[in-house]
Amino acid sequence: MTIAGLVLSGLAAAVHVLIFWLESFAWLTPRARRIFGTGESEAQATRELAFNQGFYNLFLAIAVLLGLVFFGAGAQTVGATLIFTGAGSMVAASLVLLLSSPEKRAAALKQGVLPLLGIAALALGLL
Repeated sequence: MTIAGLVLSGLAAAVHVLIFWLESFAWLTPRARRIFGTGESEAQATRELAFNQGFYNLFLAIAVLLGLVFFGAGAQTVGATLIFTGAGSMVAASLVLLLSSPEKRAAALKQGVLPLLGIAALALGLL
C-alpha cells in the first residue's frame, strides 16, 4: 500500500502543477476558460486572483514532491509528513470548494480524490 500511496500522491501533485499552469499562466486562454467555466470578461477580472491561487496549488504540489524525494531517500518520517501535509491541504481545499460551491462538485472531486486516496493508502502502508 505504501507504493500505491506514493504513486497516488505523486499523481495528485502532477494535477496541482497542471492547475498551477492553467491558473497562473494560461488563465486567459480559451482552453483554461473552458475548463474553469469563465467568460472572457470574467477571466480578465479575476486574472490576478487566479495567478495567486495557482501558486498556492504549486506550493502544495512542491510539498508533496519534496515528501516523495525525502521518502525515497530514506527519510520516511520527514517524507511522509510532507506528503500528508501537502496532500491533506489539497483535500481540505477541495472540501472548501465543494462546501462553498456545490455546483463545482466535479472540480472539487478532480482536485481532492487523488490526494485523499494517496493519504489513505500511504497511511495504511505505514501502519
